[in-house]
Amino acid sequence: MIGVVLFGSFFVLLLLGVPVAFSLGVAACVSLVAMGGFGELSIVPNVFTASVASETLLAIPFFILAGVIMEYAGISRRLVDFAHACVGGRKHGLAIVVIIAAFFFSAISGSGPATVAAIGSILIPALIRQGYAARHATSLLASAGSMGIIVPPSVAFIIFAVVVSDYAGVSIVRLFVAGIVPGILLAAALVVASLLLPRTRPATVTAGGSGGSGGDAAEGRTGGGTAVLVGDDDGNEGGNGEHGDGDGKHGDGSDGGEHVGPQRFAASFGKAIPGLLVPLIILGGIYGGVVTPTESAVVAAVYALLVGLFVYREITPRQLYRILVTAAAQSAVVMLIVGAASVFAYVVTVNEIAENLSDALLGLTGNSVLIVLLAIAVLLIVGAFIDAVSALYLFVPIIAPVLLEAGVDVTTIGVMMVVNLALGLVTPPVGVNLFVAAGIAKVPLAEVVKGIRPFFAAGLVVLLLVAYVPALSNWLPDLLGF
Repeated sequence: MIGVVLFGSFFVLLLLGVPVAFSLGVAACVSLVAMGGFGELSIVPNVFTASVASETLLAIPFFILAGVIMEYAGISRRLVDFAHACVGGRKHGLAIVVIIAAFFFSAISGSGPATVAAIGSILIPALIRQGYAARHATSLLASAGSMGIIVPPSVAFIIFAVVVSDYAGVSIVRLFVAGIVPGILLAAALVVASLLLPRTRPATVTAGGSGGSGGDAAEGRTGGGTAVLVGDDDGNEGGNGEHGDGDGKHGDGSDGGEHVGPQRFAASFGKAIPGLLVPLIILGGIYGGVVTPTESAVVAAVYALLVGLFVYREITPRQLYRILVTAAAQSAVVMLIVGAASVFAYVVTVNEIAENLSDALLGLTGNSVLIVLLAIAVLLIVGAFIDAVSALYLFVPIIAPVLLEAGVDVTTIGVMMVVNLALGLVTPPVGVNLFVAAGIAKVPLAEVVKGIRPFFAAGLVVLLLVAYVPALSNWLPDLLGF
């Protein structure tokens, strides 16, 4: 009966438009009152405080802070420039640039929406000017941003490791390593899907600034625009802004209509080095045993700040207040969800709701293939309505024991659940990446949803591979001894 009250009130509140964190908290409080009266509410502050005071979860606000600093520092723009220097001169190169840039930034931010926000304002206009329909450009960016919670470091893997510790032990480091191969597979699948996108003939030259006479050819700007080389399939009107160093007359059928020479590649690589070093510092420190995941987040934030202040010099002391406020607001949202979800999970645990649901699911079938498929279906539905952090707190206690009983190892469970919930970031009605990307592009959400289908299909293929081929998750961490 308590389970009906708990989940029933939660979904009713969601349907009424109440934010997820408050829906979780109110549903848990209503259930506690139903259990033993208003006196039971005294447990709420204790559970809430204990959950957000976890040293492991301290990594989350610092990774968020590092991501915000890197956005202000211009690291995302330089990563885009470098990605364009690598593949932007090829046919459909700009679409591939989106995926490569998203992969790079995912290895920095650990968040899907943060990845979309960081590179979306640069690349969505560029794609549209390149001839891609607005819905395809926006959906591509939203889908590429879903790698943010798969590619390490990942906030979702940190949450999973904390929640699953009651049922099975798995280190955050192992989960981080396990996410590398699935992240690469998802990137490859999105590249294939992007090659199928239709385009019209582009009508303009640049996406982020004209470059200006005598402007920096590598950045395509004189006062702050962003160089994204565009041109049509006949190779016309390419080049680095209005007076860049590429004449765009080669007619090679490439997106940018130019041959990216060694000088421009070297220049963009040199400017991107501080940004490219971030994932190496974070992951190298963790895998080398020098720092813990929490400590690596602090190192990343300090490093990003030093780069922004003294290397790129795009962060001023005045901006520090805005950076800290932005990071604090984003962190508060996540930690509020963590605290409310922990109270919800407490009610689930003390009433043995998870055990009863697990027994019911196992009673349906003993076939491990069908059990995994059922878990995937449940998480796909859940991911369409609930953010990844809330979903992990709610459904790891239910799904993990079932899958463990079916013979699935805990690493595969973690990667499968995170990849599954990554698809939820681009699944309506509550796909967070869709909202962020649509807001940047100023495109109606309904239009973006129309363009998401090929990318969702590509992600679904990767999800099934991860779920049914455990080696994709376990091979690399086993090889490295994690």
